[in-house]
Amino acid sequence: MSALKRKRGGKGGGAKNTKKVKFAENGESKTNVTTDQEQKNEINIPAPVSMGKWKNKERVLVFSSRGINFRTRHLMQDLRTMMPHAKADTKMDRKDKLFVVNEVCEIKNCNKCIYFEAKKKQDLYMWIANVPHGPSAKFLVQNVHTLAELKMTGNCLKGSRPLLSFDPQFDSVPHYSLLKELFIQTFSTPQYHPKSQPFVDHVFTFTIADNRIWFRNYQIIEEDASLVEIGPRFVLNLIKIFQGSFGGPTLYENPHFQSPNMQRRMVRLALAAKHRERQLVREIQKAKRMETKEVLKEDVTDDVFDTPSAEKPVEIELEAPPPKPPKKGKLTELRRKTRLKRKGIR
Repeated sequence: MSALKRKRGGKGGGAKNTKKVKFAENGESKTNVTTDQEQKNEINIPAPVSMGKWKNKERVLVFSSRGINFRTRHLMQDLRTMMPHAKADTKMDRKDKLFVVNEVCEIKNCNKCIYFEAKKKQDLYMWIANVPHGPSAKFLVQNVHTLAELKMTGNCLKGSRPLLSFDPQFDSVPHYSLLKELFIQTFSTPQYHPKSQPFVDHVFTFTIADNRIWFRNYQIIEEDASLVEIGPRFVLNLIKIFQGSFGGPTLYENPHFQSPNMQRRMVRLALAAKHRERQLVREIQKAKRMETKEVLKEDVTDDVFDTPSAEKPVEIELEAPPPKPPKKGKLTELRRKTRLKRKGIR
């Protein structure tokens, strides 16, 4: 087979005889020779959405340090699934400094980073940073529920673009406004991303309550436009906002934040105080049982019910009292005995 036949659409001899075909309304093919009337009858089909140009090339690196538990690993995997512009990397050693993350993001060609840092195998911290110039924010992650839990009954298309819903308080406080812009650039899927789908079927909500940011993910049901939670869900407790990426001058520090170590210390102190109080009560009761009781020679309560009676005058009777009349029953018995004596019957 010759080289000209192997070429398709090239400048060789096989390509000279090719004719461009356009479709008219009646479905018949026409040659490249067109007139004004034919141009009016042509139907222009718009290009598909996926053929648009990808301009906002945001890439987010989502990874963690060593020592995370299974729930954190599932949460990290859920974020990668929901964000088609996310990239993964191996776990970073806990001995490495945080500025190493900037180098990892540069190698992966990422300009945003979500880094999960585990401490003491029970505390989870999340860093959201704009690499390499900043700013960056550090959060304490609490109340994590993943996408695979049975209580989350909804579902959404993988790679679809989300809507971002923010609490009105994000626009009233300066540090929340900065976090809002950071969340928008990190969690929103860029338009015309190659791995994204041209659908909007779920909503990311960021709500402020109790000085914390509550993250929820809801599915939009097409029938009645109602919302069904599909997860994951977690709570972000803001610690600090830094000017640089993973460090630098502190722009804001949360005065309401209390470290997990301090919380556990307060719980231990409360339990210790309660235990000491119980022990003190036991010692007091034992001392009362062991002490010797004093025997009282005279009871002070003996004279409580002694009431003095009034003295009566002494009267001396010189005459015998008159005999009392016998009762009716005794009188009949006496008469019966006298009758029997008279008759000689005893």
